[in-house]
Amino acid sequence: MSADPASLGEQRQASEHAHGLGPIAARVAEVLGARVLGQQLAYGELTISVAAEAIVETVTILRDDPELLFVCFIDICGVDYPARELRFDVVYHFLSPRKNARIRVKLATDDQTPVPSISDVFPAATWFEREAYDLYGILFSGNPDFRRILTDYGFRGHPLRKDFPPTGFVEVRYDNELRRVVYEPVKLPQEFRNFDFLSPWEGTDYTLPGDEKGKQ
Repeated sequence: MSADPASLGEQRQASEHAHGLGPIAARVAEVLGARVLGQQLAYGELTISVAAEAIVETVTILRDDPELLFVCFIDICGVDYPARELRFDVVYHFLSPRKNARIRVKLATDDQTPVPSISDVFPAATWFEREAYDLYGILFSGNPDFRRILTDYGFRGHPLRKDFPPTGFVEVRYDNELRRVVYEPVKLPQEFRNFDFLSPWEGTDYTLPGDEKGKQ
């Protein structure tokens, strides 16, 4: 008989508590207090949710508290939920080498409200915030070099948003007459072709089995 998934989840959570994440989660809740809007312990990692305005204070406490010491900044990434009013999750990952533990910090924001930069706490976050802006359009206030980082100059839009068209908005090509790279609106001539969806192996004097429609 297979084990109940709920009981397996409870066993995994108990194991995680027994291996040190439980005390860490308790300490995080203690030092952050009301800043923590939600907390989850699963798959060997602790995840907390905070308000955007509390992010700098939160990561500073996680770094400096002697019982936590999340001194290693891993990355920042975005998640897009277009149907939500606050469509983006900004997700931060940190490692505590002393505790051999990881923590994930999440906050929600929209495409108009800047999130405070954590670059003064972790300077390496500067590049990751630029990436989140470039790919999602998430804004960060206080970043010392807030420019696109992956897309080309003149790129329009943010390619990892779920409403971004796969073709993009502009295309780049080298113009031999102008002797320079030019940007133009995307042209999709295939949209104007007529497709008959017939087999490419059909001949003029015979019909392949199953392709009788071609002679109708």
